Amino acid sequence: MIHFNKPFRIGIYEKAFPVELSWHERFAYAKQLGFDFIEISVDETEQRQARLDWSDEEIYALRQLSIEHDMPLQSMCLSAHRKYPFGSMDENIRERAFEIMEKAIALAYKLGIRCIQMAGYDVYYEPQSEQTHQRFIEGMRKATKMAERAGVLLGVEIMDTPYLNSLAKFEVLKREIPSPFFMAYPDVGNISGWNHHVPTELKLGQDHIVQIHLKDTLRVSPTSKGQFRDLVIGEGEVDFHSIFKTLVEINYAAPFVIEMWAQNDNWFADIKAAKARLTAIANEAGLPL
Repeated sequence: MIHFNKPFRIGIYEKAFPVELSWHERFAYAKQLGFDFIEISVDETEQRQARLDWSDEEIYALRQLSIEHDMPLQSMCLSAHRKYPFGSMDENIRERAFEIMEKAIALAYKLGIRCIQMAGYDVYYEPQSEQTHQRFIEGMRKATKMAERAGVLLGVEIMDTPYLNSLAKFEVLKREIPSPFFMAYPDVGNISGWNHHVPTELKLGQDHIVQIHLKDTLRVSPTSKGQFRDLVIGEGEVDFHSIFKTLVEINYAAPFVIEMWAQNDNWFADIKAAKARLTAIANEAGLPL
């Protein structure tokens, strides 16, 4: 049973678990580690994109399994658009982007997923231009209308590239798409990695944040390109104490997701340690995780 009397709900990113685990094992480990939900991934790989073509029987079997484990699939990290971006100059790629979007929304609806995290890239493997920017905005408008019809939120991730690396930039984008179904899904690690003042950013975007990724990163500098993934919480430079303190100030109550990647046999201990560290820092800041 989901308990909404808890101050906060915290989930774990699917990729924090080894890829070879079954869904039964993922749900069981997430429950053992004390999480409230799992964020499912649909990324650039053929293996995870195949989920978009699951039969209803496969989809509802997974949903039933999540119910049996009392471990919802609260959100979806839809990073497949990095390979097939809305801003592409290639019409075939743009068509694939919309196909992915339509199927992802249908999958989310059937699984009971409430929020799809969108990749904030106009393009990734192509040169950027004013045209790619405008195509991205148009793609987001159309994607938002799709999401509105299903009642599924789109949360745009604050990214690891300069194009959309701050909530300030999202707020500019939000003016183009004022729908209540088009919101921000900030990754505090990415914001920190680009040397933005995370508390200020959170206050700026507080009215549009639907969920938050908790991730550690190393900052970009004149001598370093930074590191935006594959760090265990505590190995980077993110000031989680000031972040949690700010979230108390703005009365934040939406869910969190710990974003990590299983890189070795220590994945279970790494997740456990990360959750314990974040819980201790949050409690010290007055935010009871």
